[in-house]
Amino acid sequence: MEPTPSHPGLPFRIDGRRALITGGASGIGEATARALAAAGARVIIADLDLPRAEAICRELSGASAVRLDITDEAGVRDVMESIPSLDFLVNNAGIGFVGSIEETPIEDFRRLFRVNVEGTYLVTRAALPRLLEARGAIVNIGSVAGLVGLKRRFAYCSTKGAIIAMTRQLAVEYAGKLRVNCICPGTVDTPFVEAYLEKNHKHEKEKMRAELNARQPVGRLGRPDEIAHMVVYLCSREAEFVTGSISVIDGGLTAA
Repeated sequence: MEPTPSHPGLPFRIDGRRALITGGASGIGEATARALAAAGARVIIADLDLPRAEAICRELSGASAVRLDITDEAGVRDVMESIPSLDFLVNNAGIGFVGSIEETPIEDFRRLFRVNVEGTYLVTRAALPRLLEARGAIVNIGSVAGLVGLKRRFAYCSTKGAIIAMTRQLAVEYAGKLRVNCICPGTVDTPFVEAYLEKNHKHEKEKMRAELNARQPVGRLGRPDEIAHMVVYLCSREAEFVTGSISVIDGGLTAA
């Protein structure tokens, strides 16, 4: 039996439902954990950075944290077996790499696919029995890099294109049993972007930040909470007819 909503009549409530967010200790993942908790969910923050995940959980009612390496098949299986039930899975964990095909060593190409694609596969496969039992939902965090070509993002674009394809296949395979959707953000102001600037543009960070802002027609980077609120919608009852969708949140980047 589904839990009785504690805020009857309010939209986008998911009271008492359990959600696991990979990479949930920072950036979009952290914002998603906070937004889902605010909507009434019991969140499980799964991240390599367990101390940070635990610190966030102390601020959220009913939240818990677990250390998870999404590329570790046995570790993923153990985590899923420790969870009594699961209604929502947010596949958010991922890494990036800057370089054209000529600048991308095979080791880095494989590493991106291992984390971004194989990791998503491992977590989804392990979570599937509980999600099907709950008639729940999966939200994959993709990227506009999976929809359009971005210069010097060969490996990253390739992996995010795969995430979009995985989303559509799963949505068709489990239609009527499980909803699967994908959000494709543009550039969002997160530690991920800060690390990119530090690594690749350390001596011109403000100049590059201004260029990143200007790349979106609205003239700014996205905010993590803007992505998180779309996750809440896609998990809610109001989105029960939404599956196989690719939701773009990019400040107009792909429309230009």
